[in-house]
Amino acid sequence: MAWNWQNPDWPNFRWDTARIAAAEEKFLLGVGLGLGAFKHLEKDERNQLIIEVMSGEALNTSEIEGEILNRASVQSSIQRQLGLLADQRRIPPAEQGIAEMMVDLNRRFSEQLSEDMLFSWHRMLTAGRRDLIDVGRFRTSSAPMQVISGPIGREKVHFEAPPTETVPQEMHRFIAWSNRTGAQNATPLPAITRAGIAHLYFESIHPFEDGNGRIGRALAEKALAQSFDQPAMTGLATTILAHQKSYYDALEQANKGIEITEWLVWFAEIALEGQQRILAQLEFLIAKTKLLDRLRGKINDRQQKALLRIMNEGPAGFKGGLSAGNYCAITGASPATATRDLTDLVEKGALVRSGALKQARYTLNLSPIP
Repeated sequence: MAWNWQNPDWPNFRWDTARIAAAEEKFLLGVGLGLGAFKHLEKDERNQLIIEVMSGEALNTSEIEGEILNRASVQSSIQRQLGLLADQRRIPPAEQGIAEMMVDLNRRFSEQLSEDMLFSWHRMLTAGRRDLIDVGRFRTSSAPMQVISGPIGREKVHFEAPPTETVPQEMHRFIAWSNRTGAQNATPLPAITRAGIAHLYFESIHPFEDGNGRIGRALAEKALAQSFDQPAMTGLATTILAHQKSYYDALEQANKGIEITEWLVWFAEIALEGQQRILAQLEFLIAKTKLLDRLRGKINDRQQKALLRIMNEGPAGFKGGLSAGNYCAITGASPATATRDLTDLVEKGALVRSGALKQARYTLNLSPIP
């Protein structure tokens, strides 16, 4: 018996609830912290965070599949669909499609899952593709759906999905499972458990000719959002990308049986790490607003321009810190003026300096949220 769907008990997954319980509680606490911090943001900052998170997830879920998209195009498309931008930038089909799916996921997270929703997402993802036979429908090819690596003649099959003729029945069963396990439904499951199973279950069926990974991760986000009746800001794809090898290893192992505790333990760690990424972004936005308010009227235009440029880099700031040379390039200041401006920003508590002379580097001095 090679694959989970060949097990006579499929798809009745088994897992040790006790090993996931602490992660479920920690995630629930993080949701409360995130909602509390989100309420501290001004409307523009809320929109900024939503756009940054959605565009980051769109870019990273695509990169997991080896597709590198243009960040500016993805962000522009998301902003346009949210009614926050009215430019006429031409957006390539791939960027437009993933952006549309992320916005649709955000808007319709509370709706029950359906074939129509999945087909709509698939059409979005495959917009502009000419190499696919099945767009906006389940796969129809009689060839085995396999995940393979290695050179021709020495291929390694990491997974083989159920036969094409069984996909409609499998997906009918999957959709029914999804719609009865939500928080307000007949047999609710805890948030991380449900999201982890949703992703694995869907990937095990692999119902589409292409796009299964991106849709599967979207389903995990949908499950998390439904658990707390809030649009998903999970950082899930971003975190999976940072652990891409272990992601594929964990999926490959989980595809071989219906006892999935180890998969859920792995997924829980990813969900918690992703949540911490979002909380860090929230704290950063609140802290930078407080800093700019404190400095209002006390710094010159050059200093403000430099601070805003550093803040655009997010919580991590410039890699290695801001140098005097960076400051000159950003503001057009002379080296002597840059030194004076930077020294003043340190004295005002806006920056922290490390090193000396040409090795001096500056980072934002952001106090944590009280």
